[in-house]
Amino acid sequence: MEMDEQQQPPQEDDPFLAFVDYARSVLSPVDEGEGEGGGYETNGHETETCGPGWSWIVSRILRTCIAYSSGVTKAILLSDLSQAWSELHRSGAPNRRPEIINQLKKKHRRTKLPTTITIDCIYEKNFLSLSSTLEAVIVDAFVLPGTNIYMLTLGDFWSSNTIGLYLHRRYYDLVDPRNGILKKGREVFLTGCYLRTAREGSGCPRLLPTEYLVILLDDDQDDDAMLIAAQFCSDSFSSISLDEANSGVSYSLYARIESIESMEVQGVFGNVQRKEITLVDNDGVQLKFLLWGEQVLLANLFSTGSMIAIDRPYIASSKESAVQTTSELCLEYGSATQLYLVPFVQHEEQVYVPLTQSRYQGSKVMSALDPTQGPKVSQVSLPCDSQGSIDFSNYPFRSLVIDLRDKMTSISLYGIVTEIFRETNTTKIIFSLKIKDTTGAIWAKLYFARSWSLGRLGVGHIVYISGLSCYKTKHNKYVEFGLIKLINVMSVQDIHILFAVM
Repeated sequence: MEMDEQQQPPQEDDPFLAFVDYARSVLSPVDEGEGEGGGYETNGHETETCGPGWSWIVSRILRTCIAYSSGVTKAILLSDLSQAWSELHRSGAPNRRPEIINQLKKKHRRTKLPTTITIDCIYEKNFLSLSSTLEAVIVDAFVLPGTNIYMLTLGDFWSSNTIGLYLHRRYYDLVDPRNGILKKGREVFLTGCYLRTAREGSGCPRLLPTEYLVILLDDDQDDDAMLIAAQFCSDSFSSISLDEANSGVSYSLYARIESIESMEVQGVFGNVQRKEITLVDNDGVQLKFLLWGEQVLLANLFSTGSMIAIDRPYIASSKESAVQTTSELCLEYGSATQLYLVPFVQHEEQVYVPLTQSRYQGSKVMSALDPTQGPKVSQVSLPCDSQGSIDFSNYPFRSLVIDLRDKMTSISLYGIVTEIFRETNTTKIIFSLKIKDTTGAIWAKLYFARSWSLGRLGVGHIVYISGLSCYKTKHNKYVEFGLIKLINVMSVQDIHILFAVM
């Protein structure tokens, strides 16, 4: 499988790869007494990452290069990397964090959502994006003196500060001092928040009311389990009647989130954003839960595999909503709807750092290889999703073609494009790229949610693609490239490609 000189895969003297390795060594230096683990334990039993993953560093470097279109220096890149990594792992002083959060933190096993921002970061930047997510704990709930306005004092697991939130009136019936669910110690997700800064008349920053609030439940807690059983398990998708809903009957439903898809719909005033969330109830019946316009921010609070409880959803006809589904009905987020979530807690799996990291990357971890360890050097704990796929978004090393296996998600590839074409036997936008690195080659099938073109990307370009998932082909056929055999096909929902001409 000979290739001309222009299409040879990136070699280990690639200056970009060399800088990535250098940046990683700066952000996660090896302390004395830790050996050559590069910030990772190598005892073969447990690994704790002390520094950023390879893919995170590459993505951040490329993002900075775009921001500084006139050119960047190593100092600028290292400064941006250091600041971003520090913000990502900022933690507050334990002696200032409310005791209720310290107690909850002991059993906190949930993975932080991708859009989550900490309260400490809000104070530092004096800014909050509407699309940001707050994973908060209610520290206190009270009425402002002389008013009927409810306030919540919120903290989080990563901050020493707390912040006040004006509660939206949609949730006032949930803060009853005796039976209310919004009370001290309750966890909530919220988004779509506006920040009222101290300069605007308040003594300290506060969050203005947002209707996009989701209440977290723990089905291992008796009170929450009883609430789920009493309020949400009497109705099912099959029991919903459009006529009854139109006559004023309300429903409380409980289901698992199977998928979340983005759509863009042509409306009277232009394109309207829409999220289609596929739900499956305990009887195995599927139904679509739709979010429109600004409501799509709520999707940032959900994750596949989580259980969602929907109180008083708006029941709509799927024909009116133009949803392609076998059901005549769909659910929407109405003016009285309240949402509860039992988040999916990701289990972790220990992944071996393979020998290929030494053979093809010169990993510092491999320099400490003990011959008695056999085919393993160390292990990295990575989370699994509800389908059993392993999330490689925080994998500390570069992903190579030879290491790809079934049920890998959030992987990144860096290599040279040797073939490219768009599939014409489908109405969907699908491109196939053949990517080659120092260990082999593989076809990457790219699915685009919107109309898109690969533009100037062509054969001979070096490409970095993140957000890929890897799985076996339906027919389990082997495709041979050189000395290795692959049974993997990759697909993506949304990707960001950056490339450089060789």
